[in-house]
Amino acid sequence: MLYVIITKAVLSYTEIAQICVRQGIGYLQLREKHLSDRELIVAAMEIRRVTRNTATRFVVNDRADIAAVVGADMLHLGQEDMPIELARQIVGDMPIGLSTHSLEQAQAALAHRPAYIGFGPIFPTTTKEKPDPTVGLDSLRRVVELSPVPVVAIGGIFPHNINEVLDAGAKSVCLVRHLMESEKTEERIKEILLTLRKSGG
Repeated sequence: MLYVIITKAVLSYTEIAQICVRQGIGYLQLREKHLSDRELIVAAMEIRRVTRNTATRFVVNDRADIAAVVGADMLHLGQEDMPIELARQIVGDMPIGLSTHSLEQAQAALAHRPAYIGFGPIFPTTTKEKPDPTVGLDSLRRVVELSPVPVVAIGGIFPHNINEVLDAGAKSVCLVRHLMESEKTEERIKEILLTLRKSGG
């Protein structure tokens, strides 16, 4: 499965959402930490309009309040965001995914019964201003083996190293820069989906 995250994209929110719907992307997350609350709500509503009643689940990053207001399908929380128990008071039974950056964090996150966990960065990345230390392929393999929910491998993944990630057992991957920093987003998504199909992911 390909998990798409929108952050500082070349294309518009509507264009990316339409591409994801056309290509049957399962998860589309909005992660725009530089936007004001008003801008974030407008962006989220724009994406929600496109993804509503489609197979593409719209995920809001960090902000339980905005996820609830726009009627997102899911919420995603990082290690420094509000605790999942508090978030559930805001979003109710909305599924929640959790970011993890070590085996210990993954084990702790799984105790909260998330819909999925993100795990990374697998390789060095510059997507975040303060990236976490790389976890590597061996740790990814261990987390995939112990997790009863999907594990989304993320961080520094590109076409030249994606097969290493898949060989480590990952069935779900996220390539942020490769998809967001190009006007050829749809073409690149198609190529990654083909790679995933060939690997059985």
